[in-house]
Amino acid sequence: MGRAARRKTRSRTQRPGHSLFGKPFDGGKRMDHGGSQEQQQHPMEQQQHHPAMLRLYDVQKEVSALGPQVCTFSGLQNEREYKRMERELTRLLLEVDQVDTEGRAELQGARKRAAQEVEGLLRYLEENATHPSRLAIEDLSTAARQLVDERVVEPQRAGGVAEINDELVDALQELVLRLTQIKTEGRVPLRKARYRALTRLCAVQDVLEGRTQQQTLSLPLSGETHEAVHRINQVMVKVSMARSQLVALLMGLSGRDSCAHLSRILMELQVELDALDVSGNAAIRNYRKQVVEEINGLLKHLDLEGEGDDTRRYDLAQNNSIREIEAVRAHVSHLREGVLRHCAAGDLSFRPKAELQSLLTHLDQVDTAKNPCIREARRRAVVEVQAIVTFLDLREALVCRQPGPAEHPAHRAVWLVLGSLSDLQAQVLGFDGKRADKSYMMLEELLTKQLLALDAVDAHGDESTKMARKQAVKFAQNILNYLDMKTDEWEY
Repeated sequence: MGRAARRKTRSRTQRPGHSLFGKPFDGGKRMDHGGSQEQQQHPMEQQQHHPAMLRLYDVQKEVSALGPQVCTFSGLQNEREYKRMERELTRLLLEVDQVDTEGRAELQGARKRAAQEVEGLLRYLEENATHPSRLAIEDLSTAARQLVDERVVEPQRAGGVAEINDELVDALQELVLRLTQIKTEGRVPLRKARYRALTRLCAVQDVLEGRTQQQTLSLPLSGETHEAVHRINQVMVKVSMARSQLVALLMGLSGRDSCAHLSRILMELQVELDALDVSGNAAIRNYRKQVVEEINGLLKHLDLEGEGDDTRRYDLAQNNSIREIEAVRAHVSHLREGVLRHCAAGDLSFRPKAELQSLLTHLDQVDTAKNPCIREARRRAVVEVQAIVTFLDLREALVCRQPGPAEHPAHRAVWLVLGSLSDLQAQVLGFDGKRADKSYMMLEELLTKQLLALDAVDAHGDESTKMARKQAVKFAQNILNYLDMKTDEWEY
């Protein structure tokens, strides 16, 4: 058979599936050894009906069913689901090992490939459950649970009132930011785990912030105003208890309650409020409306149990807002290359500031849906645009600068440093390496030297020089921060 014909035959017999863990996952076809269909047709007819091959096909079917479960499992080794899948895969591995191949090479090869398939899933399951990023997600989740338990849930259980202040809100926000910085390496289980942790923590933030606002209201109204007010006040007490239960549920601190049970309670409270006769009293109507809105605010957080299974949520590469941001970043990259190319040629006529401003407006309109990862992606895109704008502004200022003979020497020294910073910023804008690169360390060192040079400038009490030096220091720090951002390998 000719070489072209053999290639064509192989393309038919080795039709790709996509692996669940990086290898072809073809539902058992890989158990057939290589070669053309014409050459193998008679042996394969015998093998397919051999008891050993039939058993291996049965194993492959079970592996095909377990594969998607393994590849989307986002938990830890101590979880029941992990132990179940590990037990099933180990059983399949033992069954493959016990298949009698009768010493036949083709059956031994099929058994070996089946064992590799099962071992690959076992390895993938263990790697994700013990991955440093997965453990970091769990550590931050544990810290958040402890914080919420001590400051919110436990006081409520003891019959007291949770103290919700800026310190608590800031501590939760810090945990959210640290979660967004965890790298997932594009692994679905890690992305899923990070998304679940972030979703619940952000929901708790919303609930607590909503409660803080309610504490500032002049509510509840006196029961003497109208008989309906007394019943609304009773509902308010139940809503307060439900809020605490919701926070406990979101943070995994409630073993008895469920989202479905709490949802039924809140909907019953809504029905009770709807049935009230407020007799056209506007103040009572507004009071009832506020309580209903608070209940709706709690209800929207009760659909989190299954939402992490939707890949469109935790795989943000599929998110429309992220796609918008990436489209803007691609445009920014094109403009940045153009600006640097023209500046290198000494041509300052290319100034796409209006285009850059329109991109900033576009980014400001991107819907982040309160997702901290999307917010961070948008912030970084904004920084990229602003870096080009400040570069163009400084270049223009340096070209237009006309120092007079009476200029203060310290002021002139600041401008000299700004000229050096402009050249360094051009290098930073064009930098596309890593922190371990020599060019990165050189840029960082040169920028630090410019900061030291600014620190050595003595303004001699000249206010304009003090202001110029302060702005130059901020400018240098922004360049350093931008360089740091470009190399931190952040991912959404």
